[in-house]
Amino acid sequence: MTQEQLRLMAVHAHPDDESSKGAATMARYVDEGVDVLVVTCTGGERGSVLNPAMDRPEVLERMGEVRAAEMARAREILGVRQEWLGFVDSGLPEGDPLPPLPPGCFALMDVADAAAPLVAAIRRQRPHVVLTYDENGGYPHPDHIMTHKISVAAFEAAGDPDRYPDAGEPWQPLKLYYHMSFGRSRIVHMHEALQDAGLESPYEEWLKDWDGEDTVTPRVTTRVECAEWFPRRDAALIAHATQVDPTGMWFAVPLPLRQQLWPTEDYELARSVVDTERPEDDLFAGVRERIDA
Repeated sequence: MTQEQLRLMAVHAHPDDESSKGAATMARYVDEGVDVLVVTCTGGERGSVLNPAMDRPEVLERMGEVRAAEMARAREILGVRQEWLGFVDSGLPEGDPLPPLPPGCFALMDVADAAAPLVAAIRRQRPHVVLTYDENGGYPHPDHIMTHKISVAAFEAAGDPDRYPDAGEPWQPLKLYYHMSFGRSRIVHMHEALQDAGLESPYEEWLKDWDGEDTVTPRVTTRVECAEWFPRRDAALIAHATQVDPTGMWFAVPLPLRQQLWPTEDYELARSVVDTERPEDDLFAGVRERIDA
């Protein structure tokens, strides 16, 4: 009997988010034969240029086109498939008071309407596992928060034949995870290890400005070992040349040290239709047993 192929869907707000959150996990599963689909909600056309080497007028004038080309390179590096939902980037509002979001942008859409194309994507790919952001968006970008909202809505609706009847045959994903990327304890661990090794830490200012408790680490239920795939993650990040400075903080810690100090990517299991024991080391824990039954 041929085993059913495992399927994973990662829902992200902008091109580059897939390479900074869960990229090594996806690359690992691709190499293990999993069908991995990245769904990108917006084109990132209102994003800023964060790499000084790319800060040129012709780039800013063609930001959507440039970022689409970067996404094409990144998905090739990671080995994933990718679809665009086609929503308009909301931009990151700045100032005090914050300016209003631009009319027609993703973050201002009705959640039920914005979830419709994601429901259709879920019913087409039939993922067993869906990855997205937590209720804070990982960080409070309006598009990240909206991505969380439509991901939860689509996860809950995709298996219901009475909802979105024109979006394809119903399909219920079995697990929904949130990325838990940067807990304070992780940053402290890496900062102290760098200091102990006599190396300069890029995290000193970050920790100095970090108020409050670690609200991320206590939520982690699942740690996926993927240090072997960190080079692919780095290469995919660098492919997003407008967003990632290869001389910046992302790469300030040498790769072998990153692999040694924190060899996992971490997640919170937010919804599950299958039984699984926590802590987990596999996003498909409980799923493999279900589809093999």
